[in-house]
Amino acid sequence: MKQVTYLRKAAAGIAALASILLFQNRLSACTGISFTARDGAHILARSIEWASERLDSRYVVVPRGHSITSMTPDGNGGMRFVTRYGYVGVRVMSDELVVEGMNEKGLNAGLFFFPGYGSYQDFEPELRSSTLCDFQVVSWALASFSTVDEVVAALPSVRVTGLDKNVGAVHWRFGDRTGRQIVVEITGGKLNIYDNPVGVLTNAPGFEWHLTNLGNYLNLVQGNAGGEAWKSLSGAFSVKALSGGSGMLGLPGDPTSPSRFVRVAVYRATAPQPSDGFEAVLQSFKILEAMVIPVGVVIDVNANPEKSTDMLTSTQFTTASDIDGMKFYYRTMDNSRIRCINLEDIDFGKVKFRSCPLDEKKEQVEVLKIR
Repeated sequence: MKQVTYLRKAAAGIAALASILLFQNRLSACTGISFTARDGAHILARSIEWASERLDSRYVVVPRGHSITSMTPDGNGGMRFVTRYGYVGVRVMSDELVVEGMNEKGLNAGLFFFPGYGSYQDFEPELRSSTLCDFQVVSWALASFSTVDEVVAALPSVRVTGLDKNVGAVHWRFGDRTGRQIVVEITGGKLNIYDNPVGVLTNAPGFEWHLTNLGNYLNLVQGNAGGEAWKSLSGAFSVKALSGGSGMLGLPGDPTSPSRFVRVAVYRATAPQPSDGFEAVLQSFKILEAMVIPVGVVIDVNANPEKSTDMLTSTQFTTASDIDGMKFYYRTMDNSRIRCINLEDIDFGKVKFRSCPLDEKKEQVEVLKIR
């Protein structure tokens, strides 16, 4: 009975999430960035948008020994696993749906929406014991492994499936203390694993396409464009750049996935190397501010006005994992103050599972009293 209640509760969360994602199959957005500091610290940060309404987002603390059963399309459950390692992360809509997190060994995992390109193997009931829901891959990895190499070795043994074919697929990013970072995509039922040399990730198309597309922006340079003389049909005359930063003229600024991938890759490549993990965290939040999609910029103009919302794909929260310092940071669209969970303060052998709102209070503003 307890198992049935669990699956029904989780299914309700999936259904709610599906109702949100169905309205934004081509408009969803997530942006990831990473840094290695001069002292060797590694951080992985990202933003999450997705929703046509507010996601029910909470942070979770998951202890060792916590039992998890994967959801399946038929509602009878799939792979079962028990957490070997405790972890902290952010869930959406249901406590079972962790989309970003870090475990006590410094493994980071996150999922990014991948509509129109990802496609999984069909669900086969007789193989349910090795079947894993796409929105629970993050929990499975954080609960089970300490390094990217271990994740890579285990991935072929599971069958990833979606719960609703009308909802687009996702792809995943994994990183660890060695600095290795990978992107995992499933297309046509085939598992694809890519090392991530640029340290960034967005959404569709596929990761290899984004790397190829960067070749269109090799002309971008830091500072100002060189040369003041410009020749026209009427001869040569002197012109000057209208503004500083002209060397970046042509850097895409729209909210599409290809443009965000290029923009965040350029910002990462040109940023000074931070001295330590904390500076890297602050730098990642600053860069991801430039990726924020304001409310109203992306809307579904064809939606029923009575059901439409201006929140489609606006940035809901941003996280950063310092996987050497063992600190998980986040801030939200309602409260830009950065908050931190120190995993070293948590005894994952004794702590109880908990799920807490990201914001206890929203729209917090510090009022300065001038006397």
